[in-house]
Amino acid sequence: MAKVLLLYASMTGNTELIAEIVRETVERYGYEVVTKTFEMDPIDVDELCRYDGLLVGTYSEDDGALPFEVEDFYEDLNDVDITGMAAGVFGSGDSFYATFGGAANALGDRLEKKHARLVPERLIIDLEPDNDDAIRCQKFAETFCRMMEARVKSDDA
Repeated sequence: MAKVLLLYASMTGNTELIAEIVRETVERYGYEVVTKTFEMDPIDVDELCRYDGLLVGTYSEDDGALPFEVEDFYEDLNDVDITGMAAGVFGSGDSFYATFGGAANALGDRLEKKHARLVPERLIIDLEPDNDDAIRCQKFAETFCRMMEARVKSDDA
């Protein structure tokens, strides 16, 4: 069974809600999901090689910056080869601020630079996800799962 690492940082619980919807959807597709939080779990980028896919979520600071608990992971991504790994970024933000979802976009940019196969949509939700946002979360996760299926099929060939 293919394994997915889901990492997230959540200050108010909004990104955690998004992570739960994404995790449930990915698990329905039959993938094993290991969930870790930047706040509570040690995260070493070297362990990424143990997974077939990566989902990363974060809230954004007021100015769109990465939260401090995500900064080391972001920098350490420079030291790992994730070429071809299916990946997706998600997060919560507040559209009140000029840079909406800047942290999730920064992570997406870094993953693209590292040649991960990124879900085209960077899923950024304004504050707490509502019913329409929950559907967006599910579609995001389904797109990720289709990318995982394509990777598993190409690895089996």
